[in-house]
Amino acid sequence: MLSSLDSEVIFKKAFTDKFVFTRFVKDVTGIDIEVDKIETEKKFDKEIGYIDFKFDIFAESRDKRIIVEIQKVEYDHNFDRFLHYFLSSIIEQQKSSKKYKIKRKVYTIVVLTAPYNMKTIDGEWVQDEVLLSKLDPKTIMGHERKVFGHELYFLNHNYKSEGVKPEIRDWLTLIYESINNPEDAHVNTNNEGIKKATELIDDDNLTNEERTMMKNDEGRKVVLKIQEDIGIAKGKIEGKLENTKETIKKLLIKRFKILTPQIKSKIDECNDNLVFDNIIEAIFEVDSLDQILEFFK
Repeated sequence: MLSSLDSEVIFKKAFTDKFVFTRFVKDVTGIDIEVDKIETEKKFDKEIGYIDFKFDIFAESRDKRIIVEIQKVEYDHNFDRFLHYFLSSIIEQQKSSKKYKIKRKVYTIVVLTAPYNMKTIDGEWVQDEVLLSKLDPKTIMGHERKVFGHELYFLNHNYKSEGVKPEIRDWLTLIYESINNPEDAHVNTNNEGIKKATELIDDDNLTNEERTMMKNDEGRKVVLKIQEDIGIAKGKIEGKLENTKETIKKLLIKRFKILTPQIKSKIDECNDNLVFDNIIEAIFEVDSLDQILEFFK
C-alpha cells in the first residue's frame, strides 16, 4: 500500500531521494541535473522583498548553473505567492549593483494536491493539469528568444488536459493514486523514477518516526480544515438561520466524529445566532459534546 504524497513527510521522503528528484526534474522540465545535496525548508540568508519564507525542496546543480525548487501546496493557493518563490531565487543571485549578472537558471515546480481555488485576471477559473510560465521574451511575430531560461511549472493531478507529456502524466498519476487509491495504485513502474518513488513511499518501508510524523501532519490538516469551516460558518451565521444550523451540525461532526440526538435537537430548537457564534468560537476549547450542551442553557 502506498502512503499519501499529500503528506508533507511522505512527499519529502520521496522527492529528496536523489534518483527520484533527478528523474522527476528530467520528466517535467527536460533537463538533466546532477546534485550533491537536496535541502528542505531552505531559507536565504537575507529576506527577499521583506517576506520570510522557505522552499520545501531546494537543490543546486554540481556545476552551479541550475537551481531547482519544488513546492508542495495544499491550501492557500495564490499565484502571487508562487511567483514570489520563483523570482526570489533569481533576485537573490544579484548581490550588488556591480554583480547583477544572473549565472544560474531557476526552475520552480509547484505541486498542488487540491483543486485550484483561483481565477485568472480575466475572471476565469483555473482548471489545468499543467501550466508553464517562462520569462524568455518573444518577437512581435511570436518567436521565443532564449535570453533568461527560467521556468515556473504548476502541476495539479485533479485535472486532465490535452497535450500533457506522458512522462509528466506518470508523476501526476502517482500523486493521484497515492492519495485516492493507495491500496491498489495503478502507476507506471516502467518509469524508473516512479518505481523508485513507490518503493520509498510503500507503507511497509516507513519507519516508526515517519509514521508518527505522518499522524501529526494529518492532525494539522484536520485543524486547518476545521478552521476553514469555521470561517465559512461565521459567514453563514449572518445568513439564513437554517443554513447556520446545518453548518454547525457538520462542524461538530468533524470535531467530535458524532452528533447525538440530544445535541441535534438542541440545535434545531435554537433560534439564537449568538449561541451558534459562541459554539464556533469555543470549538477547540471544549473536549466533549456534553460541554456543547452548556451553550444552550
